[in-house]
Order: sequence, then C-alpha cells, then structure tokens
Amino acid sequence: MVLLAASITTRGGKPVISRQFREMSRSRVEGLLSSFPKLLSSGSQHTTIETEHVRYVYQPLEDLYMILITNKNSNILQDIDTLHLFARVVSDLCRGLDERDVLRNSFELLGAFDEIASLGYRENVNLAQVRTILEMDSHEEKIQEIIERNKELEAKEELKRRAKHLEMQRREAARRGGVAGGGGGFGASSGGMGGYGGSSGRSGYDSPTGQAPVVRDTGADAAPVQRPLKGKGMQLGKKSRGADLLGAMGAEPTPAAAVAAAAAMPAAAAASTSSPSTVAAARPRSSAAPVASSSSAASLLDLLPPVSQQAVHALVKERVSLQSTRDGSLQSLEIKGDLEVRISDPTHAKVKLQLAPEDPASPLAQAGLGGEVQYKTHPHVDKALWTSARGIALKDPARPFPLNQNLGVLRWRLASKDESLVPISITTWPSAAEDGSGECNVAYELEAQGIRMERLMLRIPLPETVQDESEVTISEPDVGECSFTLGEDGMPCLLWTIDSVDSSSNTSGSLDFSVTQGVEGTDDFFPVQADFIVVAGTMSGTRVESVKEVEGGGEAPWSTQAYLLSDAYQVV
Repeated sequence: MVLLAASITTRGGKPVISRQFREMSRSRVEGLLSSFPKLLSSGSQHTTIETEHVRYVYQPLEDLYMILITNKNSNILQDIDTLHLFARVVSDLCRGLDERDVLRNSFELLGAFDEIASLGYRENVNLAQVRTILEMDSHEEKIQEIIERNKELEAKEELKRRAKHLEMQRREAARRGGVAGGGGGFGASSGGMGGYGGSSGRSGYDSPTGQAPVVRDTGADAAPVQRPLKGKGMQLGKKSRGADLLGAMGAEPTPAAAVAAAAAMPAAAAASTSSPSTVAAARPRSSAAPVASSSSAASLLDLLPPVSQQAVHALVKERVSLQSTRDGSLQSLEIKGDLEVRISDPTHAKVKLQLAPEDPASPLAQAGLGGEVQYKTHPHVDKALWTSARGIALKDPARPFPLNQNLGVLRWRLASKDESLVPISITTWPSAAEDGSGECNVAYELEAQGIRMERLMLRIPLPETVQDESEVTISEPDVGECSFTLGEDGMPCLLWTIDSVDSSSNTSGSLDFSVTQGVEGTDDFFPVQADFIVVAGTMSGTRVESVKEVEGGGEAPWSTQAYLLSDAYQVV
C-alpha cells in the first residue's frame, strides 16, 4: 500500500488534523477531504470510496471520521487493517471523540501516526507497541527521580537534626555564659571600657577539647550563637553540588541543591566571622551520600589519552555504580553505557556503524551475563538493523547525522547482584575506643583481571572534629600515597591515590591509620568512596568495528575511544 494521508475530519468534511506521508500541498489535501462527504451514499455499508485518482478508506468515530487517503493500487485488506489501527490509537489517546479533544491531543496523535506509517508505508507495529513508544518510559529516569527525592528527604532530615543539635549548643552556651558572667566580675567591668576589655575576656577562655565549641562574649548576646545554623545552610549547598560524580559530564542540578544554594547566599557573611571550630561543628554528614565531588570526575577524565578525531568519531562511555556493606556483601551493582557519534565532515554524514560481536574476554561475558544487557536505540535509529546485525544507522537512509555534536545513538544497562561482576572490592576494618580514639584498616583488591585502572582514588571520611593532619596518624601504605584533605563539602577525609591498578601491578593494597580523638563510632569512617577510570575498554566490551558509507558502502574515515568511569562506588 501507499498511504498518502491520514486525517480526522468532521461530518461536513472540515479537517481537524491531517498527516501527509507523501509530498502533497495543503490545498490538495483540503480539497480531497472537503469532497469526501459528497461522495458518501446514504445506507451504504462500505467503508471505502474510490475516485478517479485516489481511494478513501474511512471509519466513523462518533461525530468524526477517521480517513485514510491511498492510491488506487494499494491492497484494500491492508488498508482496512491499517485504518482499524489508526482508529484504535485515536480512541486510546482521546477519551471523548470530539473535535476539542482531538485538538487537545493533536501532538500525541501526530506522533502516533508517524509510528504507524513512514513515507507512505505501514510499519510493523501494533497498538501496544505504539503506546509504549509514546510513553517514552525511561527506567533510568525513574531511578534518577527516586534518587533526587531521597536526597531531598535526607537533606531535610539532616537539617532538622543539625538544627536540634545547634539549639542544644545554644542552650548550653547560654547556661555556661550565665555561669561565667556571674563569677567573672573583672571581665564584666573591663568590658565597659571598650573593645579591648571584651576581646581580652574572650581570649582568656579555651573551649574543652572534643566538645562542641561555644561562642562567648560579655553580655552573651544571642546573635553569635545563631551563626552555626547559617553555616549549616552553606555547607549543605556545597555537598549537593559535589554529590554527583558525573556532574562534570553534564548532570542536572538537584532540587535540593537549588534550595541549598539559596540558603548559602546569606550564610557567606556569617561564615566569614565564625571561628574555624564553629564552622567545623556545623558541618553535616550523611551516611548515605557519597563523598566524591564533581572535580574527581573531571580530574579522571583528564587522564584520557588524546585521540586524533576523524570525520566520524565514536565515543563509548560506560559507568559502573556499586554499593556494598562493611562486611563485604554486595547490595547493588549497575552498569550503564552510551554510544555517541560525532560527525565533523558533512561529506561523511550518511554512515552506518558496525559494532563488534560480544567480546568473550569482557568481564560481563566471563560472568555469563552478556545476554542480560538491555539495549535501547535512539528513536531515529533503525531498530531492525541493530537487532539483526548490531548495526547503527538512521531509519531514513537519505537523512544525514547532525554535524559537530555528540549524538547518543545507543544505550545499555545491566543491574545485577552477581559478585563476580565487581571490578574492585573494598574491605574496611574500623574500631572505636571509649576515649574517643579510633583505628581503621582499608584494603582493596582488583577482581576484574581484564581491565587496567589508570588511577584509583579512595576517600575515607574522618570525624568532623578533626581539624588537621596532626590529629591523624597514617601508616605508610604498601602502594600509592595517602594524604589528609578537606572535601568540597568541607568535611575532613583521607585521600588514598594509586596511579595504576591492573593484574600485573598494584593488584591489592592496604592502608592503616588512627585518629587520636573525636571518634564517636565506626560510622565516622563511612561511606568509603572509590573513584577510578579505565581508559581502554569497558565492562561490556562494546566497541565499534567499522564505519561505512550508506551510499556506496565504502569505508569512512573514523576514530573511536572507550572508557569506564566509576559512579557512586561506595562502601556504606
């Protein structure tokens, strides 16, 4: 069959919406539809009308008509079957089959029409498939929405907890300030002589070690006591901006980050006047949020070797997320990948990418899970070609790829709890003493023998009361280097960096350290975050084998690059 147009009209022949699948002028379509009611014969049981040039295949929809305009050589049985599919789609999308409801859902209807027919020919789809395509349901989007909602809830709960904690500090400060004011007559009398006496009174007091800091002044005014609460808002905003490891790759900011950023603006002035110990006491810590920052992803991506990009450049990027418990059991593991194509030369914009067969040496294939990977092609990519031959090309051979932009043409995902897929395992042995000291041993071991990590960075949180490296004793690690640092969220942590990890070097390593004070429990050393990059190869082994011209089948100049990046890889 050759379908010229699919239209919904009123009983009088007025077009409501119409979709043309061949080159036709608007006036011709309107003329054909306006002449349709005149061709109807009363009492006829037929749903087809033939004229000198075209054939009408129609079906009443209450006060409307669903009309297909085809050529006279088309198969009438296929025409009727296609008409029924169009009518079911319209009934499925429009609750009330009237002109107003059709116009309200015109965008969805036209999209459905394009899924049923393309360039005048019927696509091999049914109503369920059309409904699925129109829903554009994304499992990844749902997961991301759930993660964002959880982050917002965690931020609110953390805010309530810190506000309660700071209120207790304020009451304690007021109580201690009252006692000091009653017994310190010299400080009170000298405070009336100007700022010199007031500052002398403050400097003569040292806050007890390991306790929450107390802001003191003669008179014990309430304004300085509220400053930690403002500082809390500022630190919360910083944590949200750095929480996503792939923020440098274009992730959207979370709603919690927008709220925290607004709270951070008035907090800047308060934070500049607060003492370091006061700011440290106001730092939040969430046991479920990763310690990594967006700068980690940016620094890891800088390790990618330079590639001389040809006219067609294919980028294979894969991300692995993992969450395991402290005893080593795996809670969740997810692998997500994207294939992006960038065309820089318009003369090679019509190409077909051929992906290599499944690599038996890839970690997924060795675990026997290569067949469980879920692939999803771009709507404009020929799905049949991908399913039959692992080829990537546009549905319309005459249509070129867009120029000078990274176009995602293929995505894949695998969620599993198979421990054989873990690329690198991390174990921790923390302990806390009653006197506030603590010790911890962190060890890693490479599990996937077929990959090489160019850099491995392990971030181990420390108690928020730790101010500098003098309070931490670090034993020399057997591999790599370890140093004390502050994360973007302002929290102290240890950064253990190993330049390269593979099956022949630095396969495993361990680190021992101890903290002299401030350890309330083993939770102070979690979550442990791992950041790494594999600049050659991926977990799935997906790679481009060849790139050929659609017209002529000749080889096109092409280049490729593939890497694996960690994303929220942590021990909680």
